[in-house]
Amino acid sequence: MLLVRERSPSLAPSGHTDRVAISNDPVSLSALLAREGFIAAAEESRELLAHAAGDAALLEACVRRRLTGEPLAWITGSVSFCGVAVRVDPAVYVPRWLSEPLARRAVARLPEDGTAIDLCTGSGAIAKVLSAHRPRARVVASDVDARSVACAAENGVEVYRGDLFAPLPRDLEGHVDVVVGVVPYVPTPDLPLLQRDTFTFETALSYDGGADGTDVLRTVLRDSPVFLRPGGALLLELGGDQAVLLTDELIRLGYVDLTVLSDEDGDVRGVEATLGRREDRRAGSRSVR
Repeated sequence: MLLVRERSPSLAPSGHTDRVAISNDPVSLSALLAREGFIAAAEESRELLAHAAGDAALLEACVRRRLTGEPLAWITGSVSFCGVAVRVDPAVYVPRWLSEPLARRAVARLPEDGTAIDLCTGSGAIAKVLSAHRPRARVVASDVDARSVACAAENGVEVYRGDLFAPLPRDLEGHVDVVVGVVPYVPTPDLPLLQRDTFTFETALSYDGGADGTDVLRTVLRDSPVFLRPGGALLLELGGDQAVLLTDELIRLGYVDLTVLSDEDGDVRGVEATLGRREDRRAGSRSVR
């Protein structure tokens, strides 16, 4: 099962919210969340209590919403991503901790006064992290969803509504140092394998990557060279065997120094590639790490 874009740090809740007694005691609240299947119960308890700030009615309302499986970030209105506070409005994709290494790698590849594009930005989390670490850089983003665009704008992101590169300013072409994205990459047949309440709150738009999950990824591979400068970096989140599936196309399109990004458990989480200079593209480097 490919669980590459997890809905929340929890298991599926039981749904028996009408029979649950809710306490403002941290230990009791944490125990309740744990019994209902939330694996980060203590952390979520602290966040809910901090958000309620002593308002018992607000706490009860928030906890009952969480027990239905609604994303915690929609309830509290924000999430910490790479140590940066990011606003997350209801119906906007919640950035996951699994995407943090990709964001940090994008920061490392972005020059102090460089230019970056964040595709499928959602709340604007990666773009905001890039701007926080590279305040002199220009960071732009795009998303097809109007609510996401509004949320990213509230997070201070220069964001444009449209599909991938289509709405971005043309003056960026050939001058971008980093293209980064958490685009839809769950294979369509695997969508039913996601946590059972995922689509109670979210749509397949943020997840569905086509038959093998690479449809949107391949579009980004093909279109990025229009915007990347030679030597610029492409960083994409993906999973399973998708890095292998994309290797030949990356090489054909002139990318070099391909690196598969894995987590501490050895699971594939992303791919990094550099747009070769013309002479590198002719050589067709097959360096994969």
